[in-house]
Amino acid sequence: MEGSMFYWILWVFWVLITFFMNKQNPYRTKVAIGLLMVIILSNVHFMVGNFQFYASGVFMLLLSFIILGKKKLGPLLYAFICSFIITISYVTFNLFVIYDPIWVIFQKEWMMGICMGCLAIFLQKSLKDRLLIIVSGTMQGEILYAFYLSKFEFSYPIGTIAYLDVTSLVILLLVSWSILENAGTFFQNHFHFLEKGKQKTS
Repeated sequence: MEGSMFYWILWVFWVLITFFMNKQNPYRTKVAIGLLMVIILSNVHFMVGNFQFYASGVFMLLLSFIILGKKKLGPLLYAFICSFIITISYVTFNLFVIYDPIWVIFQKEWMMGICMGCLAIFLQKSLKDRLLIIVSGTMQGEILYAFYLSKFEFSYPIGTIAYLDVTSLVILLLVSWSILENAGTFFQNHFHFLEKGKQKTS
């Protein structure tokens, strides 16, 4: 069912952040409100000229631009380049699905999610920056893809629930990867503590 992946992933994240994240974390409330807004706006849509936009995607795009705008010039330019790479990759993937669908060997959403997730991991080091380039890049890709299809008089709604499925899957993959990356440090510190304990007892 379309949208089930999006709702499940975001509701799980919202519950974890709201009830389990440290209340002293400065990002806790902001992230929880942001997730809730994305869920609420997921079915809201409006027209701009001949293009139909869904509010969740627009909200995420504007939010990512606001956060990116706070970066210094050097990191901002690099983030822009990374976002542009994601945009081109997103559009190229969708065009390949249209012109040569035979190479889609399993579910399109999973293929796209894994490809976009791997790109973000290679391009950026921190989870925050990876999420920013994914959100901005894929939404820009949606707009560019819709513009391209409009040349052939095809209507393509921007930021639909299908897009949110892919984005939420990428977010899940990136968060999972970030946990694995930090798990090494955690276990290293933990075992280091145990080694100290053994030395003291001996």
